[in-house]
Amino acid sequence: MKAVGYRTPFPINDPAALVDLDLPKPQATGRDLLVAVQAISVNPVDTKVRKSAAPPEGEAKVLGWDAVGIVEAVGPDVTLFKVGDAVYYAGSIARPGANAEFHLVDERIVGRKPSTLSNAEAAALPLTAITAWELLFDRLGAVVGKKRDAGHLLIIGGAGGVGSILIQLARRLTGLTVIATASRPETREWCLSLGAHHVIDHSKPFLPQLQALGIPHVEKIASLTNTSDHFDGIVDVVAPQGKLLLIDDPKTLDIMPLKRKAVSVHWELMFTRSLFQTPDMIEQHHLLNEVADLIDAGILRTTLGEQFGTINADNLKRAHALIESGKAKGKVVLEGF
Repeated sequence: MKAVGYRTPFPINDPAALVDLDLPKPQATGRDLLVAVQAISVNPVDTKVRKSAAPPEGEAKVLGWDAVGIVEAVGPDVTLFKVGDAVYYAGSIARPGANAEFHLVDERIVGRKPSTLSNAEAAALPLTAITAWELLFDRLGAVVGKKRDAGHLLIIGGAGGVGSILIQLARRLTGLTVIATASRPETREWCLSLGAHHVIDHSKPFLPQLQALGIPHVEKIASLTNTSDHFDGIVDVVAPQGKLLLIDDPKTLDIMPLKRKAVSVHWELMFTRSLFQTPDMIEQHHLLNEVADLIDAGILRTTLGEQFGTINADNLKRAHALIESGKAKGKVVLEGF
């Protein structure tokens, strides 16, 4: 089968950074689905793994953790899907990725593809939707429902992939007052269009901006990018007994300034459930189906940005380069081989 991968980590401008491959077609066993891949999207995690993770000697590593496709075959223990079903998912970082014609994935982390979306539009969703859902409901403890005085959620980096889904989930499904951060007029307008009640500038101190809105503190903070740069501001505005969540990778983080306020610190990594085969791993199946229902009901919308043509090494190198430059606007999606 056709696939794209690498044998040695290289900078993206190296000809061997990503190469076209011919690999054996995998076989479904256990609870695995064999998916005929129709579209994939590229995430920052793809570029991080490509730059740092070397495959075993003589082998190739295939990336790709966002996929849409059709179930080609099922393992003997599969109960949730059948051959011919249209699915979407983010997969497991511990297994080969979806930049291939055929891909194996555990059914417990797969959802039905939203019926109202194209393959490209659906491929932009899984990783960011899972991350946003888990951080909001599983880590920060937000409650579905429009109760009064639900508190405030500050989303640092609201215009990014995860932030764009998080704004929508929090505004549409909870009673939280949603405050996003953005520093440019176009990203500010994007956050407001997704449902943010307020947008503040993360290049300026948080506290006076929130005070100007009549908000003395925030009970929940999702820091999605540059946490180290914003940490002093977070300490200033987080409420006593509040919650701080991170998804980025600060080199160091001294959380002692949060002790006086008894703030709890949470991490979100959407690969944890599949990586450790947790007892609640199937929750990703359920939440992806819920997201699909919300998309089809017109409550949520996808964040597709650019389409880079078919899945091959040249197009994937272009996508990786765009993401590494920080200039990607929405998800970068490729379709077919």
